[in-house]
Amino acid sequence: MGFPSKPFSCFLLLSFFLFVNLSQSALDYSTLVYKGCAKQAFQDPNGVYSQAISALFGSLVSQSTKTKFFKTTTGTGQSTITGLFQCRGDLSNTDCYNCVSKLPTLVDKLCGKTIAARIQLYGCYILYEVAGFAQISGMEMLYKTCGATNAAGSGFEERRDTGFSVMQNGVVSGHGFYATNYQSMYLLGQCEGDVGDSDCGDCVKTAIQRAQVECGNAISGQIYLHKCFISYTYYPNGVPRRSSSSSSSSNSFSSGTGQSPGKTVAIIVGGAAGVGFVVICLLFARGLMKKHDDY
Repeated sequence: MGFPSKPFSCFLLLSFFLFVNLSQSALDYSTLVYKGCAKQAFQDPNGVYSQAISALFGSLVSQSTKTKFFKTTTGTGQSTITGLFQCRGDLSNTDCYNCVSKLPTLVDKLCGKTIAARIQLYGCYILYEVAGFAQISGMEMLYKTCGATNAAGSGFEERRDTGFSVMQNGVVSGHGFYATNYQSMYLLGQCEGDVGDSDCGDCVKTAIQRAQVECGNAISGQIYLHKCFISYTYYPNGVPRRSSSSSSSSNSFSSGTGQSPGKTVAIIVGGAAGVGFVVICLLFARGLMKKHDDY
């Protein structure tokens, strides 16, 4: 009677294994990219600022269930606080909410009670500032990261720059968001939701110029300006295919780009590992059955 429990246990382990692999394969949109915290903390003996920020965060999180960009103001007079959130244009409403809902806790943890803060995650960001906070240029670079690997061989710069041009045009026609595959490159650009098409194109152009200077021949890079950001990755063997069935992209998201390359690769690897585990389970069960027959 105890014999059948072994294959069943193996099945349970397999189910758990596959679940973990597939859940881990999804890109973690809540991964921290960078933080920006004002040096000055606000004085709040009466809790006025705390109440205003709490109300602001509550409003932003609730709106993230139905839109990918929202900007609002809370408080009055000197305690007025303006804030916004934005999700990547290719996130579903559920992913957007899950991303944004983590931001208030991160603000408090990473910045504390400062008069202004910006927390950028892989899939979304939040920004707030109290009345009178010094403004910066929309073109100011906030953060950059460049791949450690440089492209080998000739022709990369031309391919990259042509891809950049496609992305720049696409983000204008896409009204602030565009992602595409172009000649073994995956490119994505996005502007803050209240930036007009023309200004968005100018912002992305500036980000592209910064990428060309800052990242050189690196096969990947991300440039975050105050009002826009770009991301690109070169895949020498071609951009991994994406499953169209799981696409939750916006209209401006190019066909076939519903998932990111990293997510697809992770699913492939996890699936392959799962198949291997199936084989091991079958061999294990076969061995048990053989022993059972010998008795």
